[in-house]
Amino acid sequence: MLRRLAVLSLLLLATAGSFGAARGAVRPEPPTTAADSLAAARAARFGERVTRGLVQLRDIDEASGLAASRQNPGVLWTLNDSGDEPRLFALDTTGRHLGVYHLLGADARDWEDLAVGPGPLPGRQYIYVGEIGDNRARHETKVVYRVPEPVVRADQAPIETWIGGVEALRFRYPDGRRDAEALMADPLTGDLYIISKREAQARIYRAPCPQAPDSLLTLTFAGTLPFNLVTAADCSADGGEVLVKTYGHIRYWVRGPGESLAETLARPGRMVPYRQEPQGESVAWAPDGSGYYTLSEEKDGVPAFLYFYPRSEE
Repeated sequence: MLRRLAVLSLLLLATAGSFGAARGAVRPEPPTTAADSLAAARAARFGERVTRGLVQLRDIDEASGLAASRQNPGVLWTLNDSGDEPRLFALDTTGRHLGVYHLLGADARDWEDLAVGPGPLPGRQYIYVGEIGDNRARHETKVVYRVPEPVVRADQAPIETWIGGVEALRFRYPDGRRDAEALMADPLTGDLYIISKREAQARIYRAPCPQAPDSLLTLTFAGTLPFNLVTAADCSADGGEVLVKTYGHIRYWVRGPGESLAETLARPGRMVPYRQEPQGESVAWAPDGSGYYTLSEEKDGVPAFLYFYPRSEE
């Protein structure tokens, strides 16, 4: 439907231009690119925050990342910031506790974000865990852990288990040590993207697919953003929309035809609704694109709530 709207927009513009030229009464319009037409067709609006529920498991006290499962309907994944064990938490879309999943063979120095996306085996979904925090820029090498997403039911009783098959994707930056809190997996290409936090202009880095677990990868510098303090980012399940979060704002982009995520982020984004949380460091698209979730670390005794911003029909 969105593609049809974009094509219809182009046809209407072409028809209007021809009619005006024949009568000499219409000033020629500036050229309209395919990206412009797609952006117009997908000019999404989002409603105000809806509280989905209190995060039930008290162990989730420094939630620093959030991702929606693509294969387990109604399931979200989160993790704690530095100081916790190498474990993931599954919860439903009301914050109810579904399980604790320990990653065998992984370490947890400073986990900051996670993403769900494609990986080595076609048809499988993988969880990518970003060991990318580095407040004082001390660590030359960082890690993204990749693990096949386990089966979780949104109605299951809470479990605690261990999952294997964890691969460590080790990398370094091409231009020095960086602190980062935002990780994205491109569902169209399998590329990974990391956005730095502390520079005056956040820096975007790319790890092209495939990422080999038995080597040290040097990331590719892919551009900058005109702001900093990026705490999270996510690409929609269809690859067509992007969110980037700071402590105070969430910005939104529509991906143009054939664009890489870096090319999309090179265009101006726009603000979408966000009410500031105590220490909000996570954002995640709903798998069907119906809106986006946010979750905060607990701070000053304020418990963590799961929030949702629905896509508006207007």
